[in-house]
Amino acid sequence: MTIYKTLLLAILFNVVNPIYASNELDSLIVKLEHEMAKRDIYDQAKEQRITNLKVLFSEPNVSLENQYFLTKKLINEYEYYSFDSTLYYIEENLAIAKKIGNSYFINESTLRLAKLLATSGRYDESIKLLEDISSKNLSDELIREYYSTYKRCYSELRTISTVKNISEKYNKLYYVYKDSLNAQISKLDPNSDLYLKLIEQNYRDVYDNKKALEINTKRLSLAKMGTRDFAMVAFDRSYMSYEIEGNRINQKKYLILSAISDIQASVKDNASMSNLAVILFEEGDVDKAHNYISFTFEDAKFYNSKLRFLDISNVLPVIAKSYEIKNVKQNNRLKKQIIFISILSLILALALFFIFKQFNKIKLGREHLKTANLQLKDLNEQLNNSNNDLKRLYNELSAVDTIKEQYVGTFLNLYSEYIDKLDNYRKNVRKYIVTNKTNDLLELVKSKNIVDDELKLFYTNFDKSFLHIYPNFIEGFNELLKDEGKIVIKKENTLTVELRIFALIRLGIVNSSKISKILRYSVNTIYNYRVKVRNNAKDREEFEDMVKKIM
Repeated sequence: MTIYKTLLLAILFNVVNPIYASNELDSLIVKLEHEMAKRDIYDQAKEQRITNLKVLFSEPNVSLENQYFLTKKLINEYEYYSFDSTLYYIEENLAIAKKIGNSYFINESTLRLAKLLATSGRYDESIKLLEDISSKNLSDELIREYYSTYKRCYSELRTISTVKNISEKYNKLYYVYKDSLNAQISKLDPNSDLYLKLIEQNYRDVYDNKKALEINTKRLSLAKMGTRDFAMVAFDRSYMSYEIEGNRINQKKYLILSAISDIQASVKDNASMSNLAVILFEEGDVDKAHNYISFTFEDAKFYNSKLRFLDISNVLPVIAKSYEIKNVKQNNRLKKQIIFISILSLILALALFFIFKQFNKIKLGREHLKTANLQLKDLNEQLNNSNNDLKRLYNELSAVDTIKEQYVGTFLNLYSEYIDKLDNYRKNVRKYIVTNKTNDLLELVKSKNIVDDELKLFYTNFDKSFLHIYPNFIEGFNELLKDEGKIVIKKENTLTVELRIFALIRLGIVNSSKISKILRYSVNTIYNYRVKVRNNAKDREEFEDMVKKIM
């Protein structure tokens, strides 16, 4: 009896498991095509982040060190998105590093350039750059990047070389730099991606596929969907799924997951989609294959990767030709079907003509009544919409009038007070001159107490006026910050320096130099406060835009 149960369970597993896997794959394809439609949205978000960084870079009085770090962030955004822009900003950063005279920055930028050249297929240029770097002076982090780039170059060169002796030479160099990189493993965090990636590659090199899959599973669990790292780990998994397990469904599954992650991360230098297109083409799904290969071709064109263009050019013409032939056949079938349907439609039209002729008068009467009802309904809807618009416009005008009254009242009060103070000041000066108290007059002129008192009064009036117009500003501002960065107000109806800066940003004054003139702080102080608060924001990139929307 137990044997029969075991056999039954085995049969059910073999039947149900492929069905479940197929359904999962169909759902992932739907998800992939949904993400493909959102490509422009993800790209716009990336462009906005790039624009924000460029705005920060263009701020006056930005030090060379800050220029270096801002450019480094621009490189991170452009990497895998635009080859030309990445190359431009790496070279810019290298020039900045040389101006600073910082050897770490110079080596870091040179290694970044070598890595870019290696990933784009320019292996000889990458190796020449690496040869100019003295590995003795590199930090642990940079030496790992140094060995990784060498390893990448010789890994690819040994594969593409057609001469046996040269290929063997590259293979030996690959293992030399692989061993050098492995010597750094003990210094790495066991949960870091580089550590796990090296361990996985070591297992794959000795054909210990089971261990390699275990490590890859851990890497996948640590990576986050929507990142380049997740896309790369999933891509490796797709390769192992077919090469090691012989599982074509899993291969497609992980290629789809990798492609989704690339789209969400706006990665244009990708391979998952083109590999998926080739597999679908081999399986006879020409429409999807053509759609995916065209999509990845657009990405490659945008990124301007010669290496990726070369890969796609091997399969694009074949898929495009098959797609064209299929469309021609479908069009021919469609023409025949249209002719047949046209004949049937003509016969049906004649029959319907005689049937509907008898009901024509009743139908016309109903149509007139229906038209009248629809027109009445439309008029009612228009009237309701007009009323709603008027109500909304009235509320908006009332709110604007309130703000204007507040501003005008505050301005007039301040202006009147300053006239009185100037008159009192004039009387005091006259008094000192008449009574010949020149020393007292000199002390009065030299004292900054008046300016300080007026500045305090200005801050008090600004705080009260602003909080009267935007009473929920402080609460809304703190909601945009992490718990440890929230600002605590010690006195009611007052703002801190940080809050005053962002209050001005809320009023539309975003230039640091203008803010510094209003608040009488230096530009660097304003810039430091803005960076400090932005670093504590929940969404650092969108923080200032969200501040402008606080009501």
